[in-house]
Amino acid sequence: MIRPFMNPQEHPDGELKALLEEKYHQYHHESFIEEDPIQIPRMFDDPEDIEIAGFLAATIAWGQRKTIISNMNNLLGYMHHSPYEFVMQAGRDDLEDFRVFKHRTFNGEDCIFFLRSLKNIYRHHGGLRSLFEKYYLEHLDLRPALRAFHEVFFEIPHPERTRKHVADIRKKSTAKRLNMFLRWMVRPDPAGIDFGLWRQISPRHLYMPLDVHSGKVARALGLLTRKQNDWQAVEELTARLREMDPQDPVKYDYALFGMGVFEHGHQWPR
Repeated sequence: MIRPFMNPQEHPDGELKALLEEKYHQYHHESFIEEDPIQIPRMFDDPEDIEIAGFLAATIAWGQRKTIISNMNNLLGYMHHSPYEFVMQAGRDDLEDFRVFKHRTFNGEDCIFFLRSLKNIYRHHGGLRSLFEKYYLEHLDLRPALRAFHEVFFEIPHPERTRKHVADIRKKSTAKRLNMFLRWMVRPDPAGIDFGLWRQISPRHLYMPLDVHSGKVARALGLLTRKQNDWQAVEELTARLREMDPQDPVKYDYALFGMGVFEHGHQWPR
């Protein structure tokens, strides 16, 4: 259960918390789904289909959102709209159909490896959920899980070029798309946007999906002092958001993203 937020006036950063809560409620509603890549996994009911569709949608979630959604619909068409069944049963000839796929720098070669790696994860590691939960539960920390995921994902032969499409926090990546995927899978959501499927991982341990929009707003609000967007900035921002809501810090992703995308040039109080 998500803890109700305290009276903003009782919080040390009362005005800032009040603003974040206001913007969270402004942008966190069902209509958000209509223009966001999260609509892709929402097409499915089975957990494995949701996980795979969500992971692939998060992987290509950079650039224009309409293009992301369009390309993911094309990708699902190649998979006959049954992502888990396709991943588990597709042979070499089936995978060749993906040679023509392209989203920005993510091309057909990358896509084919992603499908092969997902098959390995579901066959030999119990699936995406089991893999993340295993390493999270050992430490009650998602950082070891993110590091382990990267190692497992590339444990089978792979094109070297494809490594750039899976974030490695050991190299200081923000891991924006992986953190967004984890938000989708982990965070129980009263508005029904995020799925809350992975219940052994606590939403209080999620990390902020930091991008150029949320980073710009966070700095303008004094939530983030680090100038570059890297893993250190993710940890700094997430720590500040945990002060605002220790149980559900990344709910403020909706506030910061919404302010960054829809309120260009606005001056917010600090």
